[in-house]
Order: sequence, then C-alpha cells, then structure tokens
Amino acid sequence: MNAPLALTPDTALTIDRTCLCLNVQRAARAIGRRYDAALRPVGLSNWQFTLLVMLSREEPPTISTLAHDLAMDRTTVTANLKPLERRGLLAIAVDAQDRRVRRAALTGTGRALLDDALPLWQAAQAAASERLGENERTALLAAMKAVSA
Repeated sequence: MNAPLALTPDTALTIDRTCLCLNVQRAARAIGRRYDAALRPVGLSNWQFTLLVMLSREEPPTISTLAHDLAMDRTTVTANLKPLERRGLLAIAVDAQDRRVRRAALTGTGRALLDDALPLWQAAQAAASERLGENERTALLAAMKAVSA
C-alpha cells in the first residue's frame, strides 16, 4: 500500500498531470467548446444537440431511459429538456400504457433543426478526429466506454 500523499506543490503538480477525472473534464470542456462553436449557427449547444439526437429513435424514449443512457439523473434530464420544449423542438407526453411515465419526442421543427445541425456536427467531429488521428480516436473511444461501463 502506498503512503498517504502530503499536499505539497509537487503533489498538486502530480495530480494535475495524472488525475484521470481532472484530465477527462479538462478535455471534455475543450472539446465541448469546439462543438458549441460549430453548432452556434443553428442556436444549439453541443449538449442540446446530443439531447435532440437521443430523441431520434423509432419510439420516443422515456425520461428514465434518457437519464440512464446519458448517465444522469431524471431531474437533470428533465430540466435540460424544458428549454428545448419551450422552443418547440420536442414534446413531452404521457406514456399511453403508464400515465406516470413521460416520453420525449422530436417535433417537426426539432427534426428540421437537427437536419441543419448535422453537417455542422460532422465538421466538428471531423476536426476533432483529425486532431487525434484514427488510432488515438479509436483508443480514446474504447477507453471512455470502458470507464463508463
């Protein structure tokens, strides 16, 4: 077992260089800013784009399903859906079989906005992938899936 760390400038530097959480968050913010900039012309953030894409399923997902798929709690997902609902990009409705369950579905307006956003996302995705290179991109995706499983 390792000896407990003492909080020193060297320890802080070691944490800065090696902490998985810190470095993943830092990278996520940097990547997110690039996708935000790419999607700005259609008035979406990368997070809003992701939420709308998650609604592009055969059957509208439940809020619980969305929360599970996004590794978030239901209240946070609901709070993030509300502004998109107010913009008319999605509709939240009661499930036909269980009135306690809510489902979120894209509206025609939301689908049209996603159609406009997809080429912008593709350009951001291509730029991010090019910065990494194919092998690193594949390894990064595999690593993120492994730690989030």
